[in-house]
Amino acid sequence: MNVYDFDKTIYDGDSTLDFYLYNLKKNPLLIRYIFLQVFALALYILKIKDKEYFKEKFYSFLNGIKDIDFEISLFWKKNEKKIKEWYLKQYKSNDLIISASPEFLLSPISKKLKFKLIASKVNKKNGNLLGKNCYGREKVFRFNEIYIDKKIDKFYSDSKSDKYLKEIAKKAFLVNKNDIKEWL
Repeated sequence: MNVYDFDKTIYDGDSTLDFYLYNLKKNPLLIRYIFLQVFALALYILKIKDKEYFKEKFYSFLNGIKDIDFEISLFWKKNEKKIKEWYLKQYKSNDLIISASPEFLLSPISKKLKFKLIASKVNKKNGNLLGKNCYGREKVFRFNEIYIDKKIDKFYSDSKSDKYLKEIAKKAFLVNKNDIKEWL
């Protein structure tokens, strides 16, 4: 089984940020959440609050989206082209994507491209986290919870925060745009 991070690994950019900017452009009134988002970011940077707190406050903009499923559908019609060509060429039917991005956002593209998905569980209507952020060690916990006897043949990520998945993979690769190097 090959396992991939999503954002900046097989997707050219950060899908959550892209989805936010896409919606902000369509609905400029979503700017009303910016003060809460910036305040939460400041608390996170100052280490007063954790990443989960920041993400939940960042996702508050979801409260202002009327038909979230429709917007996600339009978003992927526009942004599917950001799935990197190198990934599409080596895709296998048992590929697994493990991402900190919201499951509700990645689920439509995972169904279309037919890869398995583990991602952060977030309420798409209000942005509340429905579990731990799927990041760092949490990715390994979530993998082991679902794939008890499975091994990772190859693991790809753009981030050294994924070192925990690297440690359980037979081979690991660091991705920088379209440059892929073995992660030793």
